[in-house]
Amino acid sequence: MFNNMHSEAIMSQFETRAAHPYGKVIEVSRRIRWDIDRDVIRDRSFTLDQDFLPRGLSLVEELGFLTLDEMRLLGQVQGRTYANLFGLVERFIGAKMVELGREHALGDQVAMEALIRFTDEELKHQELFRRIELLMSAVMPAGYTHSAEANAVASAVLGKSTWSVLALTCHIELFTQAHYRASIESDGGLSPLWKDVFRYHWMEESQHAVLDELEWIREDRKLDAAARNTAVGDLIDLVAAVDAILQAQARADAAYFVAISPRAFAPEQVQQIGELLLKAYRWQYIVSGVLEPRFQKVLGSLVTADQMIRIRTALAPLTYAVPLQLRAA
Repeated sequence: MFNNMHSEAIMSQFETRAAHPYGKVIEVSRRIRWDIDRDVIRDRSFTLDQDFLPRGLSLVEELGFLTLDEMRLLGQVQGRTYANLFGLVERFIGAKMVELGREHALGDQVAMEALIRFTDEELKHQELFRRIELLMSAVMPAGYTHSAEANAVASAVLGKSTWSVLALTCHIELFTQAHYRASIESDGGLSPLWKDVFRYHWMEESQHAVLDELEWIREDRKLDAAARNTAVGDLIDLVAAVDAILQAQARADAAYFVAISPRAFAPEQVQQIGELLLKAYRWQYIVSGVLEPRFQKVLGSLVTADQMIRIRTALAPLTYAVPLQLRAA
């Protein structure tokens, strides 16, 4: 009888875990677990005869004076930055998940395990993007530079309210999903290695986005009206800080592209290259995520109408970054 009761208790715990929203994430995390060398890199390297970033993200076709080879090169510069910026933001995301995991340490053990797995996967992603940078640097000309340092960015971000950091994190991990599904997955002309990097990254980030939402909503329940209003201001500040990073990187990448391009560009063309890079980076890292219906739904459920107006007003100067083909549609 005792054994039957013990077995029933174990089965009850198992069933409860399976129905637990964090438990579902753990199950998927275990099932899709991948290894950098075995599954992603597989002793491959990059070559410069293939695209890295899809043109729906790089927007290089909006510069009518570029040749096909120049569009490919500019897309490769952007693809390098795209990967590096993911490595950058995952530094603060991993650190925040460690902090949130402590809140569950003496409480919900399923949630704690899910966040520990999240942190472990973020650390793996940082290592993946460091490895990818080394592989890209081996085939691309010298002179590429990073505009921001990961620890400095993480320290600044983590100084803001948890609500705002989770909002930014959810935004980032949702646009990761959108980019892969809408642009990367279906593009047969991309470097197979670059494409695999973001396929495997997407597989785990899809579960991270679920945890972001759960933790963001949990954090929101702790706030009173004044604290939430402050948190909305923090989110606006964080978006401005991201934009400052993008502006600096766009300038650096424009100078790098012009320096390594086989031909000289006229001054007005150089200016247009810089403007295109900034538009593309704003589209990739800010605007595409803000427009994601899932992000809008969660954000809209947590803020007041006046707070949403504040957010939209702050974002208004960036909305020009929607690609021309989407505006036409």
